[in-house]
Amino acid sequence: MEPSLHQVWESASGNPFEPTIGKGSQFLVGFTLLTAGLLLSGLFGLNRSLLNIPLIGIPASLTIAFGAVYMICAVGVYV
Repeated sequence: MEPSLHQVWESASGNPFEPTIGKGSQFLVGFTLLTAGLLLSGLFGLNRSLLNIPLIGIPASLTIAFGAVYMICAVGVYV
């Protein structure tokens, strides 16, 4: 039998969530990722080819995506 949601909630109260990157460092990480993503996007835009999609295009989009999430967490979420 699986534990109920209430049991899971009660057992998790002794284990607070600790983020991998602390609140004070999220802005720097987000800004760095966004900057790197924009630079990679510019580089990809200057030299578009089928070979550069997995080498530059996909990492550029991933760095922008993760950088945006970290910036939202650093600037837009208040507890």
